[in-house]
Amino acid sequence: MKGFYISKAVAVAGIIIAVSAVATIIALSIVYSQEKAKNNAKPTEGWTTPPTATSTTPTPSNEPWDRYRLPDSLLPEHYIVTLWPRLHVDEHGMYIFTGNSTVVFRCVKETDLVLIHSNKLNFTQLDGHLAKLSTTDGSSPPAIKTTWLQVRTQYLVVQLNGNLVPGKSYQLFTEFRGELADDLGGFYRSEYYQGSQLKIVATTQMQPTDARKAFPCFDEPAMKAVFHMTLVHDRGTVALANGMEIGSYLTTFEPTEKMSTYLLAFVVSDFAHIRTPEGAKIRIWARRSAIAEGQGDYALNKTGPILEFFERYYNSTYPLSKSDQIALPDFSAGAMENWGLITYRETALLYDPHASSNGDKEWVATVISHELAHMWFGNLVTMKWWNDLWLNEGFATYVSYLGAHDAEPEWNVKDLIVLNAVHPVFAVDSLASSHPLSYSEEEINTPAQISELFDTITYSKGAAVLRMLSEFLSEPVFARGLSSYLKEYAYSNTVYGDLWQHLQKVKNTAGLELPDTVNEIMNRWILQMGFPVVTIDTQTGNISQKHFLLDPESVPARPSDYNYEWFVPIKWAKNGIHQDQHWLLNSSALYEPMKSVEWVLANLDVTGYYRVNYDSANWERLLSLLIEGHQVNKCLLAHDKLLAKIVDTTLALRTTQYLSQEREYMPWQSAIRNLAYFFLMFERTEVYGPMQSYLKKQVQPLFEYFENITSNWEKIPTRHTDQYNQVNAISLACRTGVEGCAELTNGWYKQWMDNPENNTIHANLKSVVYCNAIAGGGEEEWDFGWRMFSNTTNAAEADKLMYALSCTKEPWLLNRYLEYSLDPNKIRKQDATFAIVYIARNVVGQPLAWDFIRAKWDYIFNEYGGGSISFSRLITGVTERFSTLFELQQLQQFKEEHSQTGFGSAEIALEQAIEKTKANIRWVAENNDKVLKWFFVLPT
Repeated sequence: MKGFYISKAVAVAGIIIAVSAVATIIALSIVYSQEKAKNNAKPTEGWTTPPTATSTTPTPSNEPWDRYRLPDSLLPEHYIVTLWPRLHVDEHGMYIFTGNSTVVFRCVKETDLVLIHSNKLNFTQLDGHLAKLSTTDGSSPPAIKTTWLQVRTQYLVVQLNGNLVPGKSYQLFTEFRGELADDLGGFYRSEYYQGSQLKIVATTQMQPTDARKAFPCFDEPAMKAVFHMTLVHDRGTVALANGMEIGSYLTTFEPTEKMSTYLLAFVVSDFAHIRTPEGAKIRIWARRSAIAEGQGDYALNKTGPILEFFERYYNSTYPLSKSDQIALPDFSAGAMENWGLITYRETALLYDPHASSNGDKEWVATVISHELAHMWFGNLVTMKWWNDLWLNEGFATYVSYLGAHDAEPEWNVKDLIVLNAVHPVFAVDSLASSHPLSYSEEEINTPAQISELFDTITYSKGAAVLRMLSEFLSEPVFARGLSSYLKEYAYSNTVYGDLWQHLQKVKNTAGLELPDTVNEIMNRWILQMGFPVVTIDTQTGNISQKHFLLDPESVPARPSDYNYEWFVPIKWAKNGIHQDQHWLLNSSALYEPMKSVEWVLANLDVTGYYRVNYDSANWERLLSLLIEGHQVNKCLLAHDKLLAKIVDTTLALRTTQYLSQEREYMPWQSAIRNLAYFFLMFERTEVYGPMQSYLKKQVQPLFEYFENITSNWEKIPTRHTDQYNQVNAISLACRTGVEGCAELTNGWYKQWMDNPENNTIHANLKSVVYCNAIAGGGEEEWDFGWRMFSNTTNAAEADKLMYALSCTKEPWLLNRYLEYSLDPNKIRKQDATFAIVYIARNVVGQPLAWDFIRAKWDYIFNEYGGGSISFSRLITGVTERFSTLFELQQLQQFKEEHSQTGFGSAEIALEQAIEKTKANIRWVAENNDKVLKWFFVLPT
């Protein structure tokens, strides 16, 4: 049926499309051979960009071209696109691409207007216009009246002298050129050195709204179509796209399945690849040296099993003929789920046993799993509009842990979702300026608004609430509902309610009892921001819920139809015995079984997206168990600093007293994550010294434990999580001054400095060793680290060194590093914000980083992409330590001073930074003295 579908798709356009494709190939072959003759032409000769409407219309009108959403009058059926990227600079020092595109679309409502997205493209004049319109049946279309580019809303506008006829198909032809820039969006340029030779890669990142930078297209998720791609490229290079390639230097590709524009991908490079010998065609592409060194082997070995897992999980065969995965030297995101050609940062796909840690290995497995999950959920079935992005990304985040667990069952990755996703998102979702998972369509319009959605709420909260749903439905019922959903909506678009309906149907047939419909239960979790804190009073059996806010006096930024109440599934235990699940459906209720003189623990395994508080007597019972070493700690230590507004801060600190006896990773990692807030708030105050002394006593036994089981650091622990905890032990021990720790890390680093060609530091320990050695050293240690960073071609090693360079305590070195961060010849653009945020995490570097971005905001915003998905990370990272009135005033002033430039996708992050700073000021004022006293007068 697949072959029939492709043939039918091609035939729909009739002979005209076939002729057009052949003509395109012939024309570009001629152009290719004549390129040198045109070298003396001006860059824009023959290509015109007429004055835009926005240049004469300062105030947007209500015309269709001034709205960001496409009208519903036209639907694309398929495209024929030919692109020719130049991998060498032209005589003007520019990298460019040229091409042409034919889009066949059907008129569904009578209109005299064709609106199609276009951004940063220059068009050639065709009979005096920027496009040419024809019909697929050979009849005459309405004549073009005028064409122009509407820059603000990113349209090519084609006005006609007559109306298009509903039911009839038309085709629009354009010819254009664009810059193959290094801006990491659309059709862009990536660079790397192979020895001393500069290599250029032409590659893409279309999500969310940058397909329009490569060719004119109806660039919305619901505007699915079939794409016929042709790439012209130099002999000796290879061209890849979503479909399987056919040909050599003029490479055509199999037509794609019906798909959204944001999932398009094409790459021209001289990369090498490895592939599976049989079954689904799986190929891993990367720089030739990386492939030769075996860095793609792990990804190749795990891709097949993970694909097979999802085929079983979805009960659906992988829908494409091949799966290419490619590691790019320059890439803004972690990875992108382009259908059939997944693009990755090198650190997310390549694994080098000599330079990559076990954390790097887990990251590769999890990211591959995340992207392969999208091949069905997101690609085969796609959200109708970006307001439901959470459904794509939250789902893929959740099931990525399932796929990685299937590929590496000994790692127990499924348990780590609580630490990696659930706990971190609570911190953001406790703000009054948080946002719901799903907006209304009308609220999300501009590219910047769309980019803002790529945040921790979308990914991590989305994963958490879907995990909760899977838990109370049961995983088999959840998976059957997904399979039914994917089968009905294959190659089309949906809204979240469609998934609820299918899960409801499967739930009904399974005879499962729920207190209400899936729709009624889940809408409370996705249409309301925030989460509840559930308070259980074991004295009376009363249970209540309340919207948890970091600042209890703050008011949510938006009202809720559900009055900020939820249907809460409570999975609980009494005295170690699991009880029947209970649902809290109102603000409070009496539940006799929870009236108890024995200990009660709720939200087991943190499967529910809420926090739990208890009466003081039950807290004391739980603390006693914790100190006695019972396994209750695995859940209890999930109780992080967020509850400090409800539970006394010293009670939260008491949960750390038993840590000197703890050796497991989960409780230690949870404690370290929670204590990170105390470091942020108190590292500049009198509390820090006593706190450091206390934590030194807690971590010293863990440090000594790993020293013993590794034979004085000669071996690496066997268990996956023990390897993580060894890093925790060294990191916290060095931070708190445990004897022998600094000597250990400095010694290892000095050995490497003495023999740079032979780095004997184990990959797991590199980050912590490099950081502590550079922090304890001076210019010599920093310069050596910088030299190693600059010379390495291994992305995992570069990542570790880039972080470690931010650890120095020398302000002048940190200032130099900040200047380096905005030099693309020193720090790749994809890494600039990471470097600045790393520096800001250093207590010495934080004020330097803040001054730096304030002084250079306009430049950073314009050169490093205010609309990029990761840009909000910069604001969040640089301001997370803010806890004084002066810093709040600076932040508010920063907002006012740059209101004209704007903040792009960081708009929400800035509002959240202001709110968090206010909350931090209050928290420090309320807790400084009592925490200081607690550390000085510790209970025995």
